[in-house]
Amino acid sequence: MPLGIVKRIKEFITGKKDFSSGTRIVINCEKLENRVALLENGMLEEYSIERVGAQSLVGSVFKGRVKNIEQGLKAMFVDIGFEKNAFLHFWDAIPAALDGGLEEINRGGSAKKRKTIQAKDIPSLYPVGSEIMVQVTKGPIGNKGPRVTTNISLAGRLLVLMPLNEVFGISRKVDDPKERARLRRIIENLDLPEGMGLIMRTEASGKRARHIVRDLSLLVEQWNEIVEQRDGHKAPVCCFQEPDVIERTVRDFLTEDVDEVVCDNQEMTERMQEMAAQISRRARRRISYYNSATTGTGAAIFDQYGIQKQIDNAFYRQVWLPCGGYIVIDQTEALVSIDVNTGRNKGSKDVDKLILETNLEAAAEVARQLRLRNMGGLVVVDFIDMKPRRDQQAVYKMMVDRVKRDKAKTQILPISQFGLMEMTRQRLNESLDTTTMEPCPYCKGHAQVKTTLTMSVELQRRLTSILGKGKPEQKNLLVVVHPEVLTRLRTEDGELLSELERRYEARLTFRSDPNFHREQFVVANAQNGEEIRP
Repeated sequence: MPLGIVKRIKEFITGKKDFSSGTRIVINCEKLENRVALLENGMLEEYSIERVGAQSLVGSVFKGRVKNIEQGLKAMFVDIGFEKNAFLHFWDAIPAALDGGLEEINRGGSAKKRKTIQAKDIPSLYPVGSEIMVQVTKGPIGNKGPRVTTNISLAGRLLVLMPLNEVFGISRKVDDPKERARLRRIIENLDLPEGMGLIMRTEASGKRARHIVRDLSLLVEQWNEIVEQRDGHKAPVCCFQEPDVIERTVRDFLTEDVDEVVCDNQEMTERMQEMAAQISRRARRRISYYNSATTGTGAAIFDQYGIQKQIDNAFYRQVWLPCGGYIVIDQTEALVSIDVNTGRNKGSKDVDKLILETNLEAAAEVARQLRLRNMGGLVVVDFIDMKPRRDQQAVYKMMVDRVKRDKAKTQILPISQFGLMEMTRQRLNESLDTTTMEPCPYCKGHAQVKTTLTMSVELQRRLTSILGKGKPEQKNLLVVVHPEVLTRLRTEDGELLSELERRYEARLTFRSDPNFHREQFVVANAQNGEEIRP
């Protein structure tokens, strides 16, 4: 009997669904934000959040106006209607040739020549004040504005339309020669408007020509609507906004590999079903509504599927590995630093084998964490030192294999002689940590606080400075500190404070305030309560 039928019989008898196998997308819709989780065999692999009402910038198309040109940066800044102008590099200011992830072909099947342009041509093509059509490739991060390109592309389910670039390509992930040849024949027979190009996405593999034609017609219609917006409004104006997280989920994730899509909002579920029905009936049947009231447990959807606990565990600074080792993740302005440690891993007497096991698990977890936290830029992983070169190669291969499923472009260098692996991951938006958190007003981002000894030293230094001025009105002082600091002052440092009083013939009164944080203290005039500042 097929395993799928056995699984369904078991679920019917027990009344419980098996979430430990298969691939599923779980969507949680709330008043302030929507959350999407991708589970593979019960393990959280991708996680994204979109705040309700927030604008999806990456992929959106604007008609902007060139504000200034910086020859030194070889870039221009474009006003697209936001507080910070968008950054447009000279090489992004023309439709660019396809990158290494695609095989570039023309309609006849032969290679096309790549277009070239020199930096000196850009100011004359796009002078200050001219209008220009751009697409956001990277959202604003920190104090930087969005990054844009004129190489506009519209993503469909099976195709990517390049309305301003007559280039045709097939994703290199389609590796079957016969299938590539079939897709190439379909490209040659498509009725595409002059001057446009397209890319066959991986999902186009195995699809009938009529499905591809339908996808193309939808994208061309979408482009015509963008042109209407462009021609009917003055710059800056948004001509096309990237769909919200629900529509993107159906477009990008609802593939043959996904067994189920579950959403806890009935309206959103019906909307996704209508969108999926345009693809196929089977796709529509894979989308279902989760009603917590009918589950018997009343559990929220992320609790029911074991997602919330994984989220809570995954976003700590320290992440444990199945073998007992752990990794430590620190995100800085310059790079993401990840340290690997053996921790409690005592599984093998062979040291080399133990280190290799820890590093292999760490490589897999690092690739997962980068996707989960949406961390980008430069990433440096400090693996445990491995002497055998074959072990280093095994860890490198593990990392390369695990990042293949990542939609963000990632480049990886082999492990260096210092045991470090350097990699870069495409940064499209701010990381999840940056989106959901803000610097602590207490520690100011240090992630550390001063010890009670340090605070005692600083307080005594302040008191010495005030009393040393010899002002009569500053001889009777009230000092308010955190309770832990006061405990230190009354015990270990009590004699030092008494000596301070004798030396300056002063009187010091101490009080604690539980509302103070440890690094906060106030020195005031005991008579009128007026604070004495340094």
